[in-house]
Amino acid sequence: MKWITRERPKIDRIACPWLIKKYVDPEAEFIFVPRDQVLSKAKELDAIPYDIPGVDYTHDHDACTFDYIVRRHHIYDAAIQRMAVIVRGADTDRFDLAPEAAGLWAISAGLSYNFKDDHEQLALGMKIYDALYSWASFVSAEKHTWNPTP
Repeated sequence: MKWITRERPKIDRIACPWLIKKYVDPEAEFIFVPRDQVLSKAKELDAIPYDIPGVDYTHDHDACTFDYIVRRHHIYDAAIQRMAVIVRGADTDRFDLAPEAAGLWAISAGLSYNFKDDHEQLALGMKIYDALYSWASFVSAEKHTWNPTP
């Protein structure tokens, strides 16, 4: 299936493709277009629009699109649940929700600045979300213990 959203992706528009590929549609194709073309191009290309107002796959009150996909597709993986709070905090400027949210926002903003090609940015972003998933699944309790000797 084709999925379409506005160009210059950041938090949700990178996290959602990662989640969709992993849990909803492994063969998904992602399209980025100017904001004012999303709905018309969605019809033209038979694509599912996401992360824009007025469509099914979008923010719902305080929840972001990532949250919506988790809920709609009944994704109960504990690591995904943990990631959802981080993504929500980063995507809605609620860094108080998870200490990792501010870091995720910073990485996402830097990624968007460094890569002008949306698909190149998405490819690298997918690796970042793979790493975040691994952290949430396997090493979130690990602490950095480096202590310099006096």
